[in-house]
Amino acid sequence: MEKEARSRRVDPVAAHPLSELLACPTDTVSVLTASAQSVAFEAGETIFRQASPCEGLYVVVQGRLLRRTDRLETRVTLGLARPGDLVELAAALGEPRHTYSLVAQTPGMLLHLPIEALHRAFDNYPPLRMRLLEELAREVSRGYALCTQAWWGRSRRSGSRAPAA
Repeated sequence: MEKEARSRRVDPVAAHPLSELLACPTDTVSVLTASAQSVAFEAGETIFRQASPCEGLYVVVQGRLLRRTDRLETRVTLGLARPGDLVELAAALGEPRHTYSLVAQTPGMLLHLPIEALHRAFDNYPPLRMRLLEELAREVSRGYALCTQAWWGRSRRSGSRAPAA
């Protein structure tokens, strides 16, 4: 029962299908389709580095990639990117610098939507930007939920109590 209630609580932050996020009028789809590039990668290859300029939005087609960042001289693993994941929404929609590095764990392929084409698509069809911003908010909420669950699990195992609200 508790598990079922928890899953309902997380549902509002569930990832939306890529086809729904990128649904646009035909002329905007044409802009994105014409500029999309397939990028093959090998295990161990760095796709982009933290703090480098963002060149666009990536969609993982095949393979598994590791998101990692350097904070206060410590390397932190942020998680995996798997097929169907949008990669680096924050940099593509906001500050145009990567907030983490993306490193391939297995060979695979990405679909790259160049930043210039994304900006043209946003100009042609502003709801696209809003949908992607909403997805970014869901991504942040999912990350927060995972961190909270991990913290709660560690504190329960160690006998600690949650702080009073």
